[in-house]
Amino acid sequence: MVDAAELISPKSPRVSAARRLAKRNFRGKERLFLAEGPQAVREAAAHARTLVELFATVDAAERYADIVGEARAAGARVHLADEDVVADISTTVTPQGLVGVCRFVDTPFEEILAARPKLVAVLAHVRDPGNAGTVLRCADAAGAEAVVLTDASVDLYNPKSVRASVGSLFHLPVAVGVPVEKAVQGLKDAGVRILAADGAGEDDLDTELDKGTMGTPTAWVFGNEAWGLPEETRALADAVVRVPIHGRAESLNLATAAAVCLYASARAQRAAGGCRSVTSS
Repeated sequence: MVDAAELISPKSPRVSAARRLAKRNFRGKERLFLAEGPQAVREAAAHARTLVELFATVDAAERYADIVGEARAAGARVHLADEDVVADISTTVTPQGLVGVCRFVDTPFEEILAARPKLVAVLAHVRDPGNAGTVLRCADAAGAEAVVLTDASVDLYNPKSVRASVGSLFHLPVAVGVPVEKAVQGLKDAGVRILAADGAGEDDLDTELDKGTMGTPTAWVFGNEAWGLPEETRALADAVVRVPIHGRAESLNLATAAAVCLYASARAQRAAGGCRSVTSS
């Protein structure tokens, strides 16, 4: 049994500070964000100097004792709290009993360019946080070396984005707030071919694959969920490519289309340059 005196007070300044991170302006001011649930907290603890604090219910601390141990080993302050306190900090309907406070993990765009990436996802006008996090997860799964969120896209640290990434936020470099023109030009200068994914593309993905042009370093630019990419953004790309619809579906959602495009590039790059493992760094 845990003595009530061991539980952090609901009126603690630490609780109040964590609760405020649900709002973007506080996240930006403190350069801190929330990671909820065992998977996200475990990944944060494994990411050097990222996890600052962990709020855990007594039940969750017992159930996920290994994660709590990893958090302590990473230097995070662990606070035991009752369920109401953790639920108050959490932004989910059904909290899992663990909420971490993490330092921002975004990478300067210039560092991404210096690494000469072979596969990049650029979120140019993505406004839905769940979609942003899911595309980040798809990019991670496909073996992309980086993700870029332009200044017209959603906040990377929105709690829905963080949850939808399912820990992938901590796996690969992500640049934020980059103007789309700067992102495209910088990647071009780094030798990366720019493909804009858009339902109005004059070429389709099958044609690109058949031409054998997708084995080169590639950045896919993904647009808004409802209206795609504006003409001025499409004009920046080397090619505008649509995912072919072979059946009767009206369209694909953003995350599904992104997964198809990124995996197509990953497969073409492995074929062109030998076995390119999606687990390699």
